[in-house]
Amino acid sequence: MVDNTGTVTETDKAAGAGKDTGNNGEDNRTARRDLAVRAAVAQGLLTEADPVVALLDVAGIRASAAALHEAFAAVTAPDTPVLHAFAVKAAPLVPVLRLLRDEGLGAEVASPGELGLARAAGIPPHRTVLDSPAKTPGELREALSLGIAVNADNPQELTRLDALLHEAPSHSPIGLRVNPQTGSGSIGGLSTATSTSKFGVALRDEGARTQVVRAFLDRPWLTRLHTHSGSQGVPLALMAEGVRTVHELAEEINAAAGRQQIDTIDIGGGLPVNFSSDEETPTYADYARLLKSTVPGLFDGRYGLVTEFGRSLLAKHGTVLARVEYAKSAGGRAIAVTHAGVQIATRTVYNPESWPLRIAAYDATGRPKDGPDVAQDIAGPACFAGDVLATALPLPLLEQGDLVGALDTGAYYFAHHYAYNSLARPGIHGFTVTADAVRFASVRTPQTVAEIVAESGGGDPEALVRE
Repeated sequence: MVDNTGTVTETDKAAGAGKDTGNNGEDNRTARRDLAVRAAVAQGLLTEADPVVALLDVAGIRASAAALHEAFAAVTAPDTPVLHAFAVKAAPLVPVLRLLRDEGLGAEVASPGELGLARAAGIPPHRTVLDSPAKTPGELREALSLGIAVNADNPQELTRLDALLHEAPSHSPIGLRVNPQTGSGSIGGLSTATSTSKFGVALRDEGARTQVVRAFLDRPWLTRLHTHSGSQGVPLALMAEGVRTVHELAEEINAAAGRQQIDTIDIGGGLPVNFSSDEETPTYADYARLLKSTVPGLFDGRYGLVTEFGRSLLAKHGTVLARVEYAKSAGGRAIAVTHAGVQIATRTVYNPESWPLRIAAYDATGRPKDGPDVAQDIAGPACFAGDVLATALPLPLLEQGDLVGALDTGAYYFAHHYAYNSLARPGIHGFTVTADAVRFASVRTPQTVAEIVAESGGGDPEALVRE
């Protein structure tokens, strides 16, 4: 057990301190999570002032990064340059980016803010990729001056790059994003390879393919192709088909150029996450093997490779822990009113069918709660009826003072803060389970009321009434 200082006693050492290896990875991860919940209570991370807190499993994140490296190394020709660039939007937190940097990952950024986070984490320009469908001249100029890889989104951006490169040459690798138009997954809003997607050059539109080939032949400095055909809800086979389409285009361009003008293919990320259990499926190894069989030429050593995974690296390793402030019932159904709601799980609250959350029940000391399952709603604190994380969910009956853990929240749930009711951003803590203790490190401090007031114009309350 964990005592009131966060010390792990003999009972829990074997269960919780292990790495995610072999067939026991999910068991080890679950055990570490339960130890961390108890330790968070024991060490006072949950308070009356801060009744919701987020936890990140450092060992789990390291294991996911290692699995990514191993999966692609297993299918790639020796000495092939490979950059795994973490999609910063999935977890825009400097300590997380620094941890991933130390695990051999770079960064994929899509805004000046994300670039600032990556630079603060010490990720060097040559391991950074800039994507975005709406880059300003200033953003492009900065990236080119630093030597950051740039993926242009459209022909107008290529024209802008023509002018910028005429002004000042750059060592930045530059590519063009294309949309293979291979179709939608089950979540339309996340499907980036539909016929009308806003991203990239729509490759199957009339005349588009010829124009793309011409754009490369006219620009010897254009040496990369980029696509992102995957995301949550997209089948692996559809993702692989998008990559195959872009590889075929690279071969066509190189043949037309009479040389290997395209030397690198950026296949994006988007590996779906299993949100129904602790099992991590599909795996990076599953996807890498499928790509190898679908697009063998991608891995024969002639092309460098860039990936941009985000959600799949972090999702399974985060837990949002919240206190049950009140337990009540309505219409015969139990309701646990907690402090975790739309401000954290915005997608879940507004689109629960696409983004269901698993919820774990803990008692007031942080131990998994026992008892017969009772259908109950897990409600958040916001003042609208839809602020519910789960409806009629079977769990041991929650009581006032108990805790709920929203699982699989390591990616995006810390990025999509929604300031409804001026609810504060929660504190985030990374945790490590050693042989004798659970140790926490602050990733982001809880937002204070003073900070909410300041960013809401509190520094000049007379701004609109001043003569």
